[in-house]
Amino acid sequence: MANFDPALLGYGALLVLLVASLVARVDHVRLGLAVAALLALPVAIFGWQGLGYTLLILAILIVNLALIARLWLRDAHVKFTPEEEELRRAHFDGLPLATARALIDQGHWITARRGEVLIRENQAAPSLFYLSDGTASVQRDGNDVGVVADGALIGEATVIDGSNATGTVVLTSNARLWFVPAAALRAYLAANPDVAASLHEGFARALRGKLASANTRIAERASL
Repeated sequence: MANFDPALLGYGALLVLLVASLVARVDHVRLGLAVAALLALPVAIFGWQGLGYTLLILAILIVNLALIARLWLRDAHVKFTPEEEELRRAHFDGLPLATARALIDQGHWITARRGEVLIRENQAAPSLFYLSDGTASVQRDGNDVGVVADGALIGEATVIDGSNATGTVVLTSNARLWFVPAAALRAYLAANPDVAASLHEGFARALRGKLASANTRIAERASL
């Protein structure tokens, strides 16, 4: 221990701060700040940085631990129905539970009939849809080009920026849906930019999944 350099803890604290600055979830940022303060505290004490410096680091540690406890206690009281939990795990897992609860509450659950059109080609998506149960076809220029089924998001590529959809989505079975109107979603995300960042990540994952599925179908057709 005689050769231990307290500056190493200072570098560790800076590294934790760097990592914390890259995450989207508020509770993870708070945890990163608390860990960084914990690492910096011995530097302040044993590096003789002065009482004021030590008290400041201690205050950062205490404040962030208190806020983390507050967030976790809030999440502990959040409840989801089974279908809401499936939606949360599939697409909103990057959000704290209370935030996911608030986002889901912006939308509505409905039962829709086969043949209903959710999104029309060359028109802005009216809502973001989550297909909890059922199937739908994706059509372009009147031709079927894809299929979406249980667990899929519909409209995530265009609903936030309001651009026109590249295809029409029609239900091919009776379905159970969650949807949130585009205007309401954009207003909510504008008021909660931290949620928007995490949601963009979830939308990107959903789009990658659809692209992978589409590539598989193309490869299967080519092999016939």
